[in-house]
Amino acid sequence: MSKKIAVQGTVAEGFEGVREEFAAVLAEERPGHADAQLAVFAGGRQVVDLWGGDEITGTTLTSVFSSTKGAAHLVVALLVQEGVLDLDREVAHYWPEFAAEGKGALTLRDLLAHRAGVVGADTGFTDEELTDDRVIAERLAAQKPYWRPGTAFGYHALSIGALTGEVVRRATGQSIQEVFEERVRAPYDLDFYLGLPEELESRVLDILPMDPTPEQQAELVAGAVSPQSVTGIAFNLNGERPTDLVAFVNSRPTRAKSPASVGGVATATGLAKMYAVAIGEVDGRAALLKPDTIAEFGQIHSDGYDLVARRRHPFGLGFESYGDLYPALGAGAFGHAGAAGSEALADPRSGVTYGYARRRFAFPGGPAPENVRLVGAVMRAVGEVGAG
Repeated sequence: MSKKIAVQGTVAEGFEGVREEFAAVLAEERPGHADAQLAVFAGGRQVVDLWGGDEITGTTLTSVFSSTKGAAHLVVALLVQEGVLDLDREVAHYWPEFAAEGKGALTLRDLLAHRAGVVGADTGFTDEELTDDRVIAERLAAQKPYWRPGTAFGYHALSIGALTGEVVRRATGQSIQEVFEERVRAPYDLDFYLGLPEELESRVLDILPMDPTPEQQAELVAGAVSPQSVTGIAFNLNGERPTDLVAFVNSRPTRAKSPASVGGVATATGLAKMYAVAIGEVDGRAALLKPDTIAEFGQIHSDGYDLVARRRHPFGLGFESYGDLYPALGAGAFGHAGAAGSEALADPRSGVTYGYARRRFAFPGGPAPENVRLVGAVMRAVGEVGAG
């Protein structure tokens, strides 16, 4: 039986259907599951700013797991656009140590497309090591890849931000986190942090672990992987103490250092606004990315069977490709989801950007299933009223 959840916030005229769909999503959640935020920009203006649940507000910050990768790779896209980085240069050109164990020919383009084969380390990492991108990078530079680089792809869940981040550091002398703060977050006053200041900790709600039904629990058990499989290594299940992702992102060291693969903290508005400033004019300021850059990074570079996710999982350059997952979106839509269910994306053809954050880890992990319904409602509204 559904329950009444008060939906708070505002929508622009014509987007009332989005509010109704969001309310329906929250009403279907079990008690204790319904803390979520939804934000949408269209044509550079915010048209949806909603939240609902027991403890969440519109300015509550939550850990957004791999939606962090979108922020990290927006930095890479900017540096490529400016000629600081070259997609077709070998990673080892910037980072000579990376050439060890047969990785010398791998290009930055292939690295961004999750084709490097260094999804983790043979002996795993401690949680303390996983908070430090430079430690991860040093270990993985010496790591033998788990497949021949460039010949296949697999989601580098906990390592891609450290790998691309080391390229950025070698080329600029700054970390991805520092460049994001200086070039993106601070100038646009985004509620999206790669390195959360301690004074903002009071705004954070910890992520709650998944609470599966008995049927869902059986499905999780049936799908369990070996810690020594490529998937297990990619999610750091092969170390002395396998990583608990919820506990990891809920820790102050993770939020403070913000490893560029999973450590970001944001509101839904922060997620959506970041993509809005990337692809279009906001508050009279030109888009961060030029159309050619947007097309290059959003174009599918890896498709087919993902060796880590064990399913089809299309990637652009550092971003997930969304034409199939969200049929309502146009060709070239891109973004990145987070393990607990967050989603952040841009649809360049319509000028729409979208951010969703939820507090409780959604089953089965990755973009929460309700995002399909919510994105559909957003695009129906845009079809009726236009993007502004």
